[in-house]
Amino acid sequence: MSTVLEQRDRAPARTPAPGRGRLRTGPSPLMAVPALAFFGVFAIVPLGGVAVLSFMEWDGIGDPSWAGLANWAAALADPATYHAIWLSVQVMVVSWLVQTPISLLLGVLIAGRGRYRALLGVLYFLPMLLSAAAIAIAFKALLDPNFGMSRAFGLDFLSQDWLGDPTLALYVVIFVIAWQFVPFHTLLYQGGVRQIPKSLYEAAELDGAGRVRQFFHITLPQLRYTIITSSTMMLVGSLTYFDLVFVLTGGGPGDATRMLPLDMYLSGFSGNDMGRASTLAVLLVVAGLALALGLSRLSSFRRGSQLEGA
Repeated sequence: MSTVLEQRDRAPARTPAPGRGRLRTGPSPLMAVPALAFFGVFAIVPLGGVAVLSFMEWDGIGDPSWAGLANWAAALADPATYHAIWLSVQVMVVSWLVQTPISLLLGVLIAGRGRYRALLGVLYFLPMLLSAAAIAIAFKALLDPNFGMSRAFGLDFLSQDWLGDPTLALYVVIFVIAWQFVPFHTLLYQGGVRQIPKSLYEAAELDGAGRVRQFFHITLPQLRYTIITSSTMMLVGSLTYFDLVFVLTGGGPGDATRMLPLDMYLSGFSGNDMGRASTLAVLLVVAGLALALGLSRLSSFRRGSQLEGA
């Protein structure tokens, strides 16, 4: 017996399987239960209700009645739906093209050392402190041709009706959106740039690389995941622009700025057609999920080490 006990004591401890070891030593999955419960109650349940309403006829006051696929057929056959989708796509693409280079360059600039850069960063982040409604009211007053900046400063090139011209209103909306959100994305790029090791730039300087080559060969590659994260927030977030556009233009003039979120709101609460509004809401959710999934797959397409540069 003593020999058996000695052999058992000398036997090497069994090495746990890698997956099992991580499960035993990592955080318990039960820690995610509160977050999943909140997400289910406040996101999944309302989304399910909206999906059900898209198959019902309801004016928002009386009792809803079953309509089957009538709301979907009407919404998909309505040219106004495709016009709203086209406007949303324009805002999404142009906003990304405008905001990304500005945010990237400002993030790189502000990430450097220097008192004037810190002062610029503090001043430039002021839009993040203002609500979308306040920003819309301010720009609406500033661009007014009767008493706005054109009258106050005698600027003739600003004297036209920016928000009353159907060809200009959408681009004014995109400009105001960029003014509001560029500081946030600048903050993302600033943090990303500050995570890049200085040794990379020092080695590049020893090799004779200038600032431009360092930017394209070090900064941009090291920021690829930050770019994807910022782009995801810009593109998916553009599907939720509502409050700023509602206060700034109300969807006008005509339907020049009636994007999909605004069309959903106006259909439901002004047109008393909750079925069509719910259908548009489901379309928005599907488009947002597809976009987020595509960008997520893009970010994981080529997994590289970020430990050296981030």
